[in-house]
Amino acid sequence: MSLEQLADLIFPEIDKTPSFYIEKYPKRNLKEGAKVTRYAPSPTGFQHIGGVFAALVSERAATQSGGIFFLRIEDTDQKREVEGAIEDTIKTMYNFGMTFDEGMTGESASKGEYGPYRQSEREEIYKTFAKDLIKKGLAYPCFCTPEELDAMRETQMAQKLTPGCYGEYAIYRDLSTEKAIEKIKNGDNYIIRLKSPGNPETRIAFNDLIKGDTSFPESNQDIVLIKGDGLPTYHFAHAIDDALMGTTHVIRGEEWLSSLPIHVQLFDILGFTRPEYAHIPTIMKQDGTSKRKLSKRKDPESAVSYYKEEGYPKASVVEYLLNIINSTFEEWRAENPMADYHEFPVALDKMSKSGALFDIIKLNDVSKDVICKMKAEEVYSLYIDWAKEYDEEMYQLITVKEDFSKQIFNIDKEGPKPRKDFAKWNEVREKICYFFGPLFEKERLEDIELPKNMELSEAKRIIEAYAKAYRYDTDQETWFEDLKAVAIDLGYTADRKAFKKTPEAFKGMVSDVAGAVRAALTHRANTPDLYTIMHILGEEDVRNRLEDFTQ
Repeated sequence: MSLEQLADLIFPEIDKTPSFYIEKYPKRNLKEGAKVTRYAPSPTGFQHIGGVFAALVSERAATQSGGIFFLRIEDTDQKREVEGAIEDTIKTMYNFGMTFDEGMTGESASKGEYGPYRQSEREEIYKTFAKDLIKKGLAYPCFCTPEELDAMRETQMAQKLTPGCYGEYAIYRDLSTEKAIEKIKNGDNYIIRLKSPGNPETRIAFNDLIKGDTSFPESNQDIVLIKGDGLPTYHFAHAIDDALMGTTHVIRGEEWLSSLPIHVQLFDILGFTRPEYAHIPTIMKQDGTSKRKLSKRKDPESAVSYYKEEGYPKASVVEYLLNIINSTFEEWRAENPMADYHEFPVALDKMSKSGALFDIIKLNDVSKDVICKMKAEEVYSLYIDWAKEYDEEMYQLITVKEDFSKQIFNIDKEGPKPRKDFAKWNEVREKICYFFGPLFEKERLEDIELPKNMELSEAKRIIEAYAKAYRYDTDQETWFEDLKAVAIDLGYTADRKAFKKTPEAFKGMVSDVAGAVRAALTHRANTPDLYTIMHILGEEDVRNRLEDFTQ
């Protein structure tokens, strides 16, 4: 019996050869240095921030080089597939400003000439290559039962050996062709394993584009190529897909570093040119005095949905991730404050070799910088999109008075140092609610923040006097002079030196009087410019609030 007969018995429906697919997917016609990268998630759950991080690195590498960025769905583990996960992946990447040149565009739709881009639809391709390996004596059917595999693992663990199927533990590796055919015809269950030619005494030198030069022992593991359900393992499928799809750079998480010996070996055995590999650092979180991996279970910020719910603009999250990807981003942003972040040149060799630390405080700082540069119209638009879903009351108040709301969002926006009031949209309500009568009127007496050491009775005395002197239609300088005149009449001073020298001679400073007016109109001690607030509120509202305060 020949190996060809064995291969035909295992794969009777396969009538193509690897050369058919190599010709079907020709080498891409791209300019020198163009990178072909991919994002290749399994549809076993919804997207998390680590996925966005990995995809962003791949997308930037491809786009900046004039290459191709594609989406491949690795769904060979169909028992764990989650309904809606593919659409979630596509929507998430699009929302974070990443578009795919090729690949899946929906649950069953795709674009590009190198598909199918869903591994479960490429079964014939994998079987073609597996059949060819069997014919060449480089793969074999393994009839190990689950019980035999468990016993093998227990023996290896007891002897402190590397677990797996290799050497003396690969008990069906040297089974004769005749015996293998007989067992298959008898209906014995089997999988297809690689007949590894590796020698762990031999080391392979390798250059990782992020980690740098490294070396590792050759793999001698007879890994599974085709599972009992006829679908390939991740290892086998990714090597064939990346080769046929012309992937030049495999950019993935560093948890795959341990699989590199297997993957390099597969490319060599299949006769493919190896892609370049770049293993990106794991996103870490400070936990007390130590660092740990950002956890889907423990950390809400690991879920992409967290950023939407909190109201972080997507550009803020991307800019923060670029800070993690390359520490030079912060300096670049300082030198190019108004540039589009797409202009920043991401460099793989400048990525951190160890875990990237995720810091919400830093994210907030980045986000404040992003929002403060937005025009009022953009802030308004993004905020109402968020509020419509997460704060219906604010959505109604904001949209009913659109021009009024845009004036609020435009406070101190147009100067050289725009205000940094918000890091995320769920902070907006607290910062601007006093502009809206229905919210302002809900606040209680104890919510009012008076100037330090000022009693409510004194604040009311100030407001009674100021209400008589208040004029709406004046410029800012005249407005302040009127305020100062009231303050002096009430025993306050504008002379800081005099107040420091004999504080007992005065009720306080003019700033205290302004603070009382601020408290009457906003109930807050810290707000943007008071004159601007009064002009946005309008004369009628200002007079009504001053009057109500004294009641």
